[in-house]
Amino acid sequence: MSVRKQLRTALCGLALTGLVVTAAPAIAVATPAATGAAKVSPVAAAEDAAARALARSFADSAWRAEAGSAVAGGAETGLGALAETSRTRAAASLATVVAAADRAVVAAKGLPAGTGGLLTVTLAGARGSGRAPLVAVEPSDDEITAVTAYDTRGRAHTLDASRMPDVPVYVVGVDGEKAVEAGTRVLERELAAAGVTTAAANATAATAPAASTAPTAPTTSTASTTSTTSTASSTGFWTSRITSVRLADDKETWIKGDAEIFSIVSGFGLDGKVRVDTVTHPYLDDAGTTYHPNQILVNWSLYKYNLADAVMMEDDGDTDYSALAKAIAAALLTIADLGAYIPLVDPVVDALPSSFWTDDADFVDAWYTLAREMTGTRDGAGANGRFTFDRYWVSAL
Repeated sequence: MSVRKQLRTALCGLALTGLVVTAAPAIAVATPAATGAAKVSPVAAAEDAAARALARSFADSAWRAEAGSAVAGGAETGLGALAETSRTRAAASLATVVAAADRAVVAAKGLPAGTGGLLTVTLAGARGSGRAPLVAVEPSDDEITAVTAYDTRGRAHTLDASRMPDVPVYVVGVDGEKAVEAGTRVLERELAAAGVTTAAANATAATAPAASTAPTAPTTSTASTTSTTSTASSTGFWTSRITSVRLADDKETWIKGDAEIFSIVSGFGLDGKVRVDTVTHPYLDDAGTTYHPNQILVNWSLYKYNLADAVMMEDDGDTDYSALAKAIAAALLTIADLGAYIPLVDPVVDALPSSFWTDDADFVDAWYTLAREMTGTRDGAGANGRFTFDRYWVSAL
C-alpha cells in the first residue's frame, strides 16, 4: 500500500464532496497512450499538448541544440520563455502552442490570468548520450509504473518509471512554487470573499489589543478554554515555530520533480468566526529529508482559543485553488463558535474535491489540536509528516 493510500486509510470515513472542477482547455489534445481510458485532467491535457509540440519541434536540430544548452544544468526552465527567446522557426511555432497551453493551465488551476506562464521543462535521462531525445509529461500520480514519451515524429514510447532511461528525456511540468504562491493568495482571497476570516480579510488582525506587553510564556490550558489574555501586544506576539519537518519516503520516480507543499492552518479568530491561514513550505522538496526552516506556522495573536489545526497539501500540478476555496468555505461557514474549541481538520479534509484523492497526492497529512504551549515533536494523523515545534516570541520593532 502506498504512503498516500495509507494516509487515506488513516483518515477514512470522510464524506467527500465530489465537486466538478474546471472544464477542459480549448486546445486540441490527444489522450496520452499511457492513461488508457482514464480521465485526463485539464492540466494534464494541456501539458500533453505542449509536450507533443515540443517533441515535434526537436526535428529542427538547431533549435534542439539551443534548448539542450538552456536546460543542461538540470533546473526547471520556463517553456514559454525558452521558446519565445529563440529565433528559430520551430521555436516560434512551439511558442504559440505553449502560450495556449499555459492559459489553459492557469484557468484550470483557478488562478488569475495575470499569473503568467506555468509550464516548465527539465532534462532527465542519459544526457549527452548522442541519442535522439524524447519528451514526456511529469505525472501527478506517485504510483505510476510507466511513462509515455514522444519522439520528433510524435510517436509514443513507453518508459519504465522506476528506471532512469538511457536517452535524454525532456520533462514538461508545472512550476509548482509559482503556482503555490499564486494559489494560496487565491485561496485566502476567495475564502475571505465567502466570509471566512483570513489574512486577506483582515490584514491588521495581529494588532489586537493586549492585556500585557511582557513576553511571559503562556500557561497550559484545556482545549475548551479561551486565552485568559490576548496573545498579541504592542511589543509582539507568541507563535508556534517549526524547527524541523520531515515527510516519509514516498518512493518518487525519476520523472517526478520537487514537491510543492503548503499548509492550511485553521481555528477560531478573535471575532469567534472560523479563520484560515495558509503557509507555504518552498524548501520542502524531498521526502525522507529533514529540514530545519525555523518557520512560523501559527501566529497565536490571530486566534481566540489556544488551539489550531493544520492540513498539509501538495500542489501536484492539477490543484484547482478556486474550487478548493469554494469547497472549504462551504464546509467551514456552517461551523459556529459554541464557547469551546472544535477541531477543524475533518471539515477541511471532508471538503476536498474527489479529484484530490484520485491518482494524485494533493493531501499529505493533518495535525489536530496544535496548542500554543506545545513544544517538541508531533507526528501527523496519517504518520506521513513530522513537525518539531518551539514557542517563539516575535518582538515589535
